[in-house]
Amino acid sequence: MSDEGNIITDLGLEGPAMNGADTAPAAGIISQYVKDLSVENPNAPDSYSWTDAPQIDVQFNIGARQLSDEVSELELKIALKSVAEAGTAFIIDLSYCGLLGMRNLDDASKHAFTYAEAPRILFPFARRVIADAVRDAGFPPLLLEPIDFNGIYLQQLAAQQGEGDAAPVGNA
Repeated sequence: MSDEGNIITDLGLEGPAMNGADTAPAAGIISQYVKDLSVENPNAPDSYSWTDAPQIDVQFNIGARQLSDEVSELELKIALKSVAEAGTAFIIDLSYCGLLGMRNLDDASKHAFTYAEAPRILFPFARRVIADAVRDAGFPPLLLEPIDFNGIYLQQLAAQQGEGDAAPVGNA
């Protein structure tokens, strides 16, 4: 004779927990990959003898697209250009992606994970790809400074909310 039914009832395990349904919120990185990488070294080998310090221009962009109800693709685009007085030393364009799995999250949490937390997780790997690409182009590895994706996300969120509040605040 089995008392399993009584034990489950006594523990209060009813509804979805009894049938194995997973209703807990969950978010994570399923996979990550280089989607596109372009390395240009237009003035090699002359650029290796240039002595003036180059100006490094770094541009970032974050994009996302929904693939299914629970999976999205996040794309970090990083564009670098190193220019010295004599010309362009190198140009690197990287599209580094991650597949994000999100289940049982509200829309605000999905948005925050997609545009703040997931880029924070993926960035160190994209940074390594950039460092290796610069090194493989014949220059010292370029280590990008860490980026506060959460801070940027909160600033952009506040700016968007501020656009709707055009009325003056306080007394003058």
